[in-house]
Amino acid sequence: MLCFFGLLGGFTPPTLAQKTDTLVIDSLSFIRSKRMSEVDLAKKREGRFTTGLPDLSSDPVTGFGIGIRTNTYWNGTRANPLFAYTPYLVRLRANASYYTTNARELTFSVDVPYYKGSRWRFRVDFKAQQNPSNLYFGSSQSTLGPLRLPSDPNKTFATYAAYDRARSTLRPGQAGEAPFVSDALSNRFRETEFMLNLKADYALGKGKWRVMGGYEIQSLAYKTFQGTETDAIDPVSGAETKAPNGTSLLARDAQQGLIFGLDGGRVSIVQGALIYDTRNFEPDPTRGIYIEVANEFSHRAIGSQFNFDKLFLQGRIYHQLPVGSRTVLAGRIGAGTIFGRQAPFFEYQDQWSPDGSINALGGRQSLRGYRANRFLARSLAFTNVELRVRLADLKVGRQNFGLGVAPFFDAGTVRDRWQDLDFSNIKTSYGAGARVAWNLSTILFFDYGLSKEDRLFYFGIGQIF
Repeated sequence: MLCFFGLLGGFTPPTLAQKTDTLVIDSLSFIRSKRMSEVDLAKKREGRFTTGLPDLSSDPVTGFGIGIRTNTYWNGTRANPLFAYTPYLVRLRANASYYTTNARELTFSVDVPYYKGSRWRFRVDFKAQQNPSNLYFGSSQSTLGPLRLPSDPNKTFATYAAYDRARSTLRPGQAGEAPFVSDALSNRFRETEFMLNLKADYALGKGKWRVMGGYEIQSLAYKTFQGTETDAIDPVSGAETKAPNGTSLLARDAQQGLIFGLDGGRVSIVQGALIYDTRNFEPDPTRGIYIEVANEFSHRAIGSQFNFDKLFLQGRIYHQLPVGSRTVLAGRIGAGTIFGRQAPFFEYQDQWSPDGSINALGGRQSLRGYRANRFLARSLAFTNVELRVRLADLKVGRQNFGLGVAPFFDAGTVRDRWQDLDFSNIKTSYGAGARVAWNLSTILFFDYGLSKEDRLFYFGIGQIF
């Protein structure tokens, strides 16, 4: 982080606002469309402040998480010409989390929008994480079918609860397995990741358009759990017991040449994006449009061990309704695909966006009524709609809190080829959530999603879009 501040010419956050007042800022014409609403502007704090809170989160896959999340903001003063147009002058984020499934994550990021009143925005992100609870159901559009046992694809299940119990039930071992095994961990795998990402974007014209370039390097390692002792259920007595885990579905697909990349390795990526953005307040907009075309290119020529290219298109819209003090209809639609005959399986699992990558398809960022990665293939399309209703605003000391609710609807599908994406075999989920806005910029969410397969609860930090 110190190197990054040095790169910006000895930048010192606390004095940035004073320096900005003396700059020629293109008459602010390139960001005038981003002016905050008068209601939100009245609540925006001046100066530097930190929002630090225990990171209590819950996800059906990674489990219950504890940790700490901190955001330090430098907002400047109301006399600063940028004050009404930017979410902050600088944000420094530091997070650390540990989950009951033994997953852990450490992240640091620095974000400097409109650096010194210019058209440039700089971002640096670092992440170190290990997650032993990743799910894998397959890597083709066949995952759109019902849940199936890895050891017996002819057995299908209507609900995840029934599927989960069947996986844990003892069965006779097959070739290369112990005499009796459980499949409780057969669709799970562990991922260990170290990642550094550098990005810069430049505002064009009146500031609604931006071009972005970036570079990311990752070190990845994977482990499956065949042979590991795990929970099991005696099929006769129903008693809980222990048994070796059977063959991993991910390892089996790798042996059959259906997926690549199980050995992990180094991933070197050049990123680029074209962005149209008129949101008036990025962390929690009340109006505006966000459209992007984002691309990631990985090749041995730039030091990667994998060759692939990922394309993602996304559009979001926010519209404040004339109901209550702050009622916002928010919608998103996205579509993406990955090119490369031997593209690694782990790149199927998320869509890269300059505004924050999206794990797909399933989980809290896409289909909240389904488990993460429930539907996986080379290409996908999805949509989310939320009605964000502010119920009350509270002020406690110098802290501002907004309390609201957000009913939502999600839909999406996957295909083996992008040319086959259409409106058939669409998976849907729906539900409702609560929202707590802390000093405008920090959003706490509590979401309960329902689908034909599952009922899932999530809570954590940040709007999903």
